Parts: sequence; structure tokens; C-alpha cells
Amino acid sequence: MLKGHPKGLFVFLFANMGERFGYYTMMAIFILFMQAKFGLDAKSAGQIYGTFLFGIYFIPLLGGIIADKFLGFGKTITLGIILMIGGYFMLAQPGSGLPFVYLSLGIVSIGTGFFKGNLQALVGKLYDDANYTKFRDSAFNIFYMGINIGAFFAPSAAQGMSNWILKKGGLIYNANLPSMAHEYLNATANGRTFEETAELTKLAHQSILADGGYQFTNLTDFSNYYIDTLGQSYSYGFGIAAVSICVSLLIFLVFRKTYKHVDIMHKHAKQKEDHNIVELTPQQNKKRLTALALLFIVNIFFWMAFHQNGFTLTIFARDYTVTEVSWFTYVFFDLNALLPIIAAIIGVILLIGKNTSGLWKGVGGVLVVLGGGLAYFSISGFADTMPITPMIFQHFNPIFIVFLTPVVIGIFAALNKRGKEPSSPRKIGIGLFIAAASFLLMVLVSSGLVSPKDFIPGPMADAMRVTPYWLIATYFSLTISELFYSPIGISFVSKVAPPQYAGLMQGGWLGSTAIGNMLAGLIGPFWEQWEMWQFFLLLVVMLLISAVFIFSIMKTLETATEE
Repeated sequence: MLKGHPKGLFVFLFANMGERFGYYTMMAIFILFMQAKFGLDAKSAGQIYGTFLFGIYFIPLLGGIIADKFLGFGKTITLGIILMIGGYFMLAQPGSGLPFVYLSLGIVSIGTGFFKGNLQALVGKLYDDANYTKFRDSAFNIFYMGINIGAFFAPSAAQGMSNWILKKGGLIYNANLPSMAHEYLNATANGRTFEETAELTKLAHQSILADGGYQFTNLTDFSNYYIDTLGQSYSYGFGIAAVSICVSLLIFLVFRKTYKHVDIMHKHAKQKEDHNIVELTPQQNKKRLTALALLFIVNIFFWMAFHQNGFTLTIFARDYTVTEVSWFTYVFFDLNALLPIIAAIIGVILLIGKNTSGLWKGVGGVLVVLGGGLAYFSISGFADTMPITPMIFQHFNPIFIVFLTPVVIGIFAALNKRGKEPSSPRKIGIGLFIAAASFLLMVLVSSGLVSPKDFIPGPMADAMRVTPYWLIATYFSLTISELFYSPIGISFVSKVAPPQYAGLMQGGWLGSTAIGNMLAGLIGPFWEQWEMWQFFLLLVVMLLISAVFIFSIMKTLETATEE
């Protein structure tokens, strides 16, 4: 899978991995932070979420113009990383008010906009070389896998930091407490009696560690203390993001020699009469830009649906999914058990592989023994039931990406040998159909649940919570759709974009993603006004219409690069 690729790909992969680790650490706790710290409802938090994601993905249009016309890719990317580090360190300051949070998010958005699209453009430039062009799709699959290795560890890092700060404060996480504490404080401030006082008191005592150092005196003090401590735990999670992006900056600068030969602005390459530079006719430019514009329209609706993972699917995990699972199910949520099991499975594959050398069989044996031993040690410490937090669900998508990428690449390679590999646009269309099927699962599970507008936290709501396997299955299916859609879409843009607009077109892909991200948050009112199954059915319908549209313009997309 890795054979035949230029070294620059792996520099970009690891630089992006650090940035994505930081980004997904933040995204795992973003909605939870906004609601817990500031007491926002789903509509208000969703608007901020959607606006932030819009900035993250729309500003690459500006970043692409700056790289294409003024600074070049390398300098623009470096500036973006520095801005991101500053923005995340600002978010990491506990006690910050909403205006300071907005400013921090704005800086992160600008930094990400300068970084993301231009890094993708550099990956594409590596594969403009005739020696590498046949590896373009697989290169973006590998690049995408690197993104998700970082994203896989992010929710566990966020959860670990949150639990550590709460424990230091003598507290335990409870999903119901933040909203109930805010409601209690608001009711008290308005001189009204809070009817759930007894339930809040019970939860308060359950959420205080024995001998943890915190002494309960009254509900007002406890509510303020819990909100402040939980908010601080999320702020320090943003600090993890800042540190990881510092690592990205180091990787990108230290290993510049592996990619500096493609870090050349188009106008400079023309001045040097670089024979690798392709000049297109106006008609060819128009044909390519038209194909990309049509794809960008569809891109809006895919990401509108997909990025419910950080919004409504996270709320579903918090409010509608069980908060405790059996020891067996907990294995999927605990990295200390899951990673050794994965290592042992890889070891078994190496041991039974027909073409595996003696050395690698030895490595496989070591992985089986060590992985099995560490997994047993971790699992033996589990209780019969173990608590889970909503943020940890975010690690399923990236771990599925990491382990399904080789499978998908292998399938495409096998089809290629038979001359049956689908074109990039057809893969994109298939991905949209699979995404629709993913949200159909959520239609099924949510049809029997109380709607968000009628949801009241407490014992009655807890009695209706469902198994986490519904969300796990949804994330699994969404991951398959993402592998057919996202890296292939980025690859298609890098192939079709006219050379002089390489950065801008990657920005266009991300800009259309931005509109989808904004809509992901702005459809929040439907979440609060409709039945849940109706909300998820809306996503299914949008994705099906998009898939049909892609296949209706298939000829335009497939012939975009024809002379």
C-alpha cells in the first residue's frame, strides 16, 4: 500500500496528523463545552458550531488565493500553523467569556484556512509527476488515513484530560448535571422554585468522589463549582490541541527538503520555463471548472449530513444512549484494552500470512503475546459495568478509517487489475448512497424515542436510553461512505484543477464543505422542533437526491480532463 510513493507524502501525512489530532480533540468536546460552560441550548450551540465549521472550511478559499498569488504554499501553510497554535492556546484559558472564545475560534479558523487546502494542493502536486500519477487516489487514501490516526486518539485524550481535572476537583462526570445545574441556577436567580431539586441533590452527591476533597454545602455552590470545573477540564483539552499542532509545525519545517521541489508558485514555474507545467486552453479551463463547480454543489449536502457527528449524534450519545455498558462492550471504548487487542490481531495476521517472512512471523508472535497479555491485564481490571462519556464516541469514525482504508484500497486495486475499478466520480456517487443508508439506521432507532423538544433529563429519560451499538453501526457505515467520498473527492479536485488555480480549487472544495458545515449547525432548529426520526429522514433524502444528481452528470465529470 505504501510502496512507490514519494517521501513528501509521509511528511504531509504526519504534519496533518498532528493538526487533525488537535482539531478532533477540540471537536470531541466543542458542543459539550459550549453547553456545559455557558448553558446554551442546542439551537444556540449549533449556530456557533456551524459558524465555526463554516470558517474552518470556507477560509481555505482565501488561503488558496494567498498561496497561488502571493506567498506560495509553504509560507502560507507555516503562517496557518502558527495562527492555529495561538488560537488553541487562547481557548485553553479557563474562565474566558464568550467574546474571548469567539475571538479564539476566529483565529483558529483563519489558521486552518491557510493550512488545510494548501497542504492538500501540495499532496496533489507531488503526483503531477508522471512517475507517481497512477498512485494519486491511493495517495489521498493514505493521506486521509493519517488524518484519522490523529483523530482516533483525540477523543480519548479529551476524555482523559476532562476526567483528570474533574478527579482533581473531587468530582465524577455525569451527563445530566451541566444542564440541570444551569437550570437550577437560572430558576434560583429568577426567584422560582426548581421542581427537580431533589433529583439534582441526589446527582450531586453521586458525582462527588469519596474523600475527593470537595465538601457539599448547598446546591448553588455545588452547581457553580461543577460548571466551572467541567468547563476548566474542557479548556485544558484545547491546550492538548495547541501542543499537538506545535509538533506539526516542527515536522513541516524540518523535512522541507522532501517537498520543496513542488513548493513553487505557478507564475514562478512559468518564468523558469518548467517543462512539467501544463498550460490549458480557455475551453479546457472552462470544462474543468464547470465539473468542479457541480461537484462542489453536491459536496455541501454530504458534509451537512456527515458533520452531525459533532452535533446531533453527540447529543444523541449524551441524552439517548446508555451511560454504562458491560465489560465486553467497554473494550471498544477503552484504548488500554482495544489497542493491545488490535496489536494481537495484526500479530495473528502476520503469523498465518502465506508470504510473510520468518522475521515478520517473529514480530507477529511478539505482538500476539504482548498484545494478548496487555489486553488481559486491562480487561481484568474492568467491573461488570463501566461508565462511558458521549465524547468517546468520536473515536469510532477515525479508527474505522484507519483499519478500513487498506481494505478499500485493496478492493480498488483488485478491481483495477480486472479493469473494473469505478472512476473517481462513480466512487463519490456510491459514497453518497452509503451515507444515506447510514442515517437510515438512525431513522429506525429514533422512531421510538421521545423527541428532543420533549426531552427532560432525569430518571424517565434514562430509562429510555438505547445500546451504543446503534451509534457504532452508524459510524461504521458512515466511515465506509467517507472513504468512497472524501479522499476520492480531494484526489479528483487535485487532478482536474487547472494548475494556476490548484490552491484555489482545493479551497473551493473546502469552501463548499464549509457551507455544508454551516448548514449542519443551522438545521439545529429542526432537531428541536421535529420528531427525531423526521430529522434523520431529512438527511437521508438530501443524500439520495445528491447521489442521483452525481450519476446524472457522470459524463461531465468523467470527461473533465479529456483533451
